[in-house]
Amino acid sequence: MTPVDPSPSSRPRPLLRPLLRVGGVLVSVLVTAAGAWALGFLWFVATLPSRVEDTASRTDVIVVLTGGSERLATGLNLLRDGVADRLFISGVHRGVDVDDILKVGHGHRPELAAAIELGYAADDTVGNAVETARWVIRHDIRSLRLVTGAYHMPRSLVEFRRALPDVTIIPHPVFPEGVKSREWWRWPGTAALLATEYSKYLAAEIRHWFLPRKTAP
Repeated sequence: MTPVDPSPSSRPRPLLRPLLRVGGVLVSVLVTAAGAWALGFLWFVATLPSRVEDTASRTDVIVVLTGGSERLATGLNLLRDGVADRLFISGVHRGVDVDDILKVGHGHRPELAAAIELGYAADDTVGNAVETARWVIRHDIRSLRLVTGAYHMPRSLVEFRRALPDVTIIPHPVFPEGVKSREWWRWPGTAALLATEYSKYLAAEIRHWFLPRKTAP
């Protein structure tokens, strides 16, 4: 018996074949990218700092990035303990002054006020790095201790080392109680925060490698 050809309507149209191939390639690329992102995310979470590696080295200044009372209290404690002689706080809201900052750390001596300077220009981590770089260059700073959340530290170091390649930076992470980075899969809020932070970290790394470094004016 002579085989019957399928009807024209049942055959893939010639124009659809390349579209199907392109679609298959796109799906493969998306699946590969998602897998790479997931593996990178697991690495990111696993390598977040779990403690302060260097608690004793003195630096020219302590730099605090606003974003939580734990960061400010830690910066004030470090200043009080003589880890540095100056404290610079980047990303402060307009209208907040040094007296307001001192109220965050109950019992801090008023004489610390003379060693504290505030920066009001930064709205994000890139802005923190640029604002701090301008202040550091103006004051001829050679070393700083950087205080921010542990989950925020990797991206902060990318931006600060980019803005201040000749300055020694000692990371000093803080660990907010609300961020459960070691059991993040049990806490949807923490999981979402870490996933967002990892994506921002990737963007910072890509910008670092593919765009020329901008120096602070």
